[in-house]
Amino acid sequence: MSRLGSFFFLILILFFAFSGVFGTIGTGNVGIRTTLGVISPDEIGPGIYMKWPFISKVQEFTAKEIAIDVQDLTPKARDNLSLRDMDITIYYHVAPGGITELQAKYANQSARDEESGVWFPAHGLVSRLVRNAAYEEVSRVDSLILHTKRDEIAAAMHKNVQAQLEANDPKVFSVSRVVIRSVMTDPSIEESIRAAVANQKRLEAMTIQTEIAKREAQIKITEAEGIAKAQAIISGSLTREYLQHEVNQALAKFAEKGSAHTVVIPANMSSTPLINIPSPK
Repeated sequence: MSRLGSFFFLILILFFAFSGVFGTIGTGNVGIRTTLGVISPDEIGPGIYMKWPFISKVQEFTAKEIAIDVQDLTPKARDNLSLRDMDITIYYHVAPGGITELQAKYANQSARDEESGVWFPAHGLVSRLVRNAAYEEVSRVDSLILHTKRDEIAAAMHKNVQAQLEANDPKVFSVSRVVIRSVMTDPSIEESIRAAVANQKRLEAMTIQTEIAKREAQIKITEAEGIAKAQAIISGSLTREYLQHEVNQALAKFAEKGSAHTVVIPANMSSTPLINIPSPK
């Protein structure tokens, strides 16, 4: 091909490109072609593709992770009290090879991102499932403790939604995680929660005080038992013979004093007192 021919060929390509004959699919996305109302079974991979003006259209769907915000939910707890507001975000992605089938099956469930123009497959389906899961899982928990169960509820919702998606479309959806961003209870419930927390704190304080009193009482009992045992040991060792021996020793020391003239003899004394009477000078 001559240089002039190559130039005209390049001009022709540019003309087709700018006239809308060619299109591009971004990395991580796939294109779904619909020709005369019939969806092509094969996805268009990332790169350049040929358009067929007036005959077909190509929609670009993302196969990347999608985040859906589900807001302003008011589910009822197990005690039949409704939340004032609950906001959730679910993260999921769809297998690239399953997007065509999803589009054929759930044609009205996809949503278009206005900023990028890319479509989110089964957006409406996943939104509905996570909304239903929120109402179902919250109904299993009492409102007074619901604020402490956010992680457990989110995990249960994750499992719930994944199971339903897998049951209807095996190996197509993958839910990454569910995040409960906000839980706002009714003012009366919040007051009950505050009262319950305050009562719990008082109960904990009373429990600690009771435990301290028990420990102090136990210490006193232990000390009393120790004293009683010591007294029992002493009492057991003070025999009649031992006491008499001690009396004799005391009297002997008393008698040794040169100035002693008087001796007090205990009652029932069986031994002979030792008396030191000074000799006359």
